[in-house]
Amino acid sequence: MGSVGQIHAVQGNVRYPDSIARALEGADGVVSLVGILAKSGAQTFDTIHVAGARTVASAAREGGADHFVHVSAIGASPSSAGQYGRTKAQGEAAVLEAFPEAIILRPSLIFGPEDSLFNRFAGMARSAPVLPLVGGRTRFQPVYVGDVAAAIANICEGAGKPGTIYELGGPEVLSFRALLDRVQEHAGRARGYLPLPFSIAKIMAAVTAPLPNALRPLTVDQVRMLQADNIVSEAAAKEGRTLQGLGINGPHAIDTIVPGYLESYRPKGQYSHYRG
Repeated sequence: MGSVGQIHAVQGNVRYPDSIARALEGADGVVSLVGILAKSGAQTFDTIHVAGARTVASAAREGGADHFVHVSAIGASPSSAGQYGRTKAQGEAAVLEAFPEAIILRPSLIFGPEDSLFNRFAGMARSAPVLPLVGGRTRFQPVYVGDVAAAIANICEGAGKPGTIYELGGPEVLSFRALLDRVQEHAGRARGYLPLPFSIAKIMAAVTAPLPNALRPLTVDQVRMLQADNIVSEAAAKEGRTLQGLGINGPHAIDTIVPGYLESYRPKGQYSHYRG
């Protein structure tokens, strides 16, 4: 994203503290973005979300960084039904212990041109006769990746209250069913839905457990997370711990961003509307 010399890549692995310490040498601001949706080999929730977050925060503190931003997720809670949510909360605690002035961001589902949200379901709508509808009433507040990035940049320039958790959501709250409707609208598809109760979805997730993560539609842990709303809390909104509190006053709506990159999923392909 920059000209030659503006960006310098340094390899690091949160499972190896020495590599992180080297990567953060001389850094004024540090942004911790590492996370996983499903465990794989040595990449476990505890190793990445908890120990890894602690490693990065500790290295940032020891390296003298002025600002530290840790990106977690809405749903992070010690009492979460899913291990993902529980370890995200444990990681937040580890970060604040190592770097008390850190600012933690909890975004809802993040969307953007190369996302695995709208692109994933648009791909399914292109090839599958029906779309699986797990639950359907769970609410989400998708947030544009550019708005999250702008909030992070603002924090690195002094915005936000140190030691505070912010919750980031876009301007719309949608049920899972409404989100899939929006995907189909912008992808030019009209597939039916196959309603799946959470109990059935958990069984299907368990049966597909031996498959590689890339081939699994959902894990049991993800199904558990789908049972809870993923939106900005009333407390965060009331206290200004949102995008607006970080200087983002006009977050982008889904309809202003998503149609442009879902156009390639339309029945007649990308730019079909120009051809008539």
